[in-house]
Amino acid sequence: MATSPALEIKSLTKTFGDRTVVDGVTFAVRSGEIFGFLGPNGSGKTTTIRMALDILRPDTGTISVLGTHPGLAVLRSVGYLPEQAGLPPKSRVLDTIRYLGRLKGLPRAEAERRADELLLKVGLQEHGNKKVEALSQGMRQMIQFVVAIIHRPRLLILDEPFAGLDPLNVQLMKQILLERRQAGTTIMFSTHIMSDVEEMCERIALIAEGRVLLFGDLAEIRRERGVKSVQVQAPSIPDELRTGRMKELPGDVIEYEIGDGQTPEQIYNAYAAARIPVDRFERVLPSLTDVFIEEVSRARRDS
Repeated sequence: MATSPALEIKSLTKTFGDRTVVDGVTFAVRSGEIFGFLGPNGSGKTTTIRMALDILRPDTGTISVLGTHPGLAVLRSVGYLPEQAGLPPKSRVLDTIRYLGRLKGLPRAEAERRADELLLKVGLQEHGNKKVEALSQGMRQMIQFVVAIIHRPRLLILDEPFAGLDPLNVQLMKQILLERRQAGTTIMFSTHIMSDVEEMCERIALIAEGRVLLFGDLAEIRRERGVKSVQVQAPSIPDELRTGRMKELPGDVIEYEIGDGQTPEQIYNAYAAARIPVDRFERVLPSLTDVFIEEVSRARRDS
């Protein structure tokens, strides 16, 4: 029997004044997956997330969170890291984590134990007695993340989770997210860093101008667009290919654009005819960044 989605959004709309910010958005997040929710600034991502969390009410459409209508009872099983940190600046870090853990239903002793455990895990145990305002931006982001996961939510929604983090903390947060997924948590995150999505997500939804442009399996979305280039690693370049569209990459690698009559087969045959040994020949699918730019640019032209 199929498991119901952890989050299901159908025909969601929201207007502010005469501006439609979310326009018929429909997608679903499967239980247990890491899902990428993408879009440029002003696309409607954060408004959609806030409606899913019952912070804003939609004009039309339906929302199901963990199989039921979003409300206080089910939202205790959801963790949320907002794009803008909302921690009380004058409070001590440990007091803040413990208090917000208790608001999510943890007993006092358990909230204290998990707060200590998570501060140690993110390397901030020595800052527990400091006020939130004394922390750097990256530290505050990690504390906000700790608050989002302290109650071990079934669904975790993260809005730009890696903003302000150095590479080490980005890697640490990713490791913890993978651990939470292994423990059964469903994760949806929004980010502008396409490489993070390609690394962590199997499925995505891309929205722009308040509308869903793409929804589904990321690998399939890339395959549908076909091979855009090939990369060849070889000690030299055939003379007949030097006039084509090509880009030199590190490690004796040349990337050739496909098009205008130039096919992968023709490129490979040129090396064979010139008796140049080929160490690597790889057909390259468009990156998520390529797909993002193409789809968002088209949406803006059509709007």
